[in-house]
Amino acid sequence: MIKFFRHIRQQLVTDNKLSKYIIYALGEIILVVIGILIALQINNSNEDRKQRKQELHYLQNLKTDLNLNISELEKYIKVRNSRIESANYVLEHFEGKPLTDLNAFAFHTTNIYIWQKFSQHDNTFQELVNSGNLALISNDTIKNGLLNLQALYKKLKNEEEHFRFDAEILLYEPSYGVLDLNPIVKNFTYQVTNGQSGENIALPKANYEAMLKDLRQKNGFVMAVYEFSVMNNQFDAMKGMCNSIIASIDRELTTEKKD
Repeated sequence: MIKFFRHIRQQLVTDNKLSKYIIYALGEIILVVIGILIALQINNSNEDRKQRKQELHYLQNLKTDLNLNISELEKYIKVRNSRIESANYVLEHFEGKPLTDLNAFAFHTTNIYIWQKFSQHDNTFQELVNSGNLALISNDTIKNGLLNLQALYKKLKNEEEHFRFDAEILLYEPSYGVLDLNPIVKNFTYQVTNGQSGENIALPKANYEAMLKDLRQKNGFVMAVYEFSVMNNQFDAMKGMCNSIIASIDRELTTEKKD
């Protein structure tokens, strides 16, 4: 084919047909340009398909992370509710309820002392951010949902840090001065393991009576009720966001299958 065009060009030059040669040369240039544009279009199409495949892979992994998040959030909401119930139980005794069941009182006080910070499942989101591939997520609803979820997670971290500070000042420090933790920990372990561990040991009632006279500790349980309630509201909001993002991802995946 190349030899064919070269032959035509040489023939035109030989015949001294300059105008026809110029027209031919322009046509040849146009053909080359068209060829380049077609090649670029094919290359761009291949790149788009490659990026779309990568995006769908990320979307599937994001959905997996979000479902794990929901499961973890539901567990933490349940645990936080139990902490709120425990704090309210203890506060009844600060308000004057007689201290008759030491095992129950010890369980509920220790239930507040032992708490964990929430960590969300966001490995895929972090990979997208750290690799610079967040722009691969073409659906703005999904992308903005992920960013809003991260923003709410940061607020939760601030709330947890606030409670950690309050707990150290209002619960841990003053309790260490009036409570003998050795029998308390053994008794608590015995109760939560149904007798499989720990020891059903007698508890120091005098220690708890001294504790109930400490306004700081009372305020600590008040703050536990308040701050765990705030955290649960944040957990509920995060759970709602996760479900909303999953719904958007499902629509995106369904659309892809139809196409």
